[in-house]
Amino acid sequence: MGVCAYATSGLESASNIGMASRSTTPRLSDERIHQIARALADPRRLDLLRRISRGGDTPCESLRCDCPVTAATVSHHMKELESAGLVESTRDGRSVRYTLRRDVLDAYLAAMASI
Repeated sequence: MGVCAYATSGLESASNIGMASRSTTPRLSDERIHQIARALADPRRLDLLRRISRGGDTPCESLRCDCPVTAATVSHHMKELESAGLVESTRDGRSVRYTLRRDVLDAYLAAMASI
C-alpha cells in the first residue's frame, strides 16, 4: 500500500488545480476529507495522532506501550490513520516508525475552516 500510492489519490497541490493563491497546502477531494473525518472521529486514533505530532518520528512500540489495548488494535488504528493519509510509516527491519503528514492535516483543517 504505502504512502506513494496515496500521494496521487485525493490530494492535489494548489498549483496543479489552477488556484490563484501561491499556497503550498494541498487541496483535498471531498472523498479524502470524508476519510480523514472518519479516521479522526475515533478518540483513540485522535490520541495516537496527537502523540505522533508531539514525538516527531515515533516508533510503534512506544505507541503500544502507552495504550491499554492490544498491539493488534493499535495496528488497526494506525492503518486507518495511514489510509487517510494522516501519517506515513517507515520500516526499519521489524520496527515501524510513524510521522505526521502535516501537509495533509493542514489541508484538512483548511477545508473545514472554509465551510
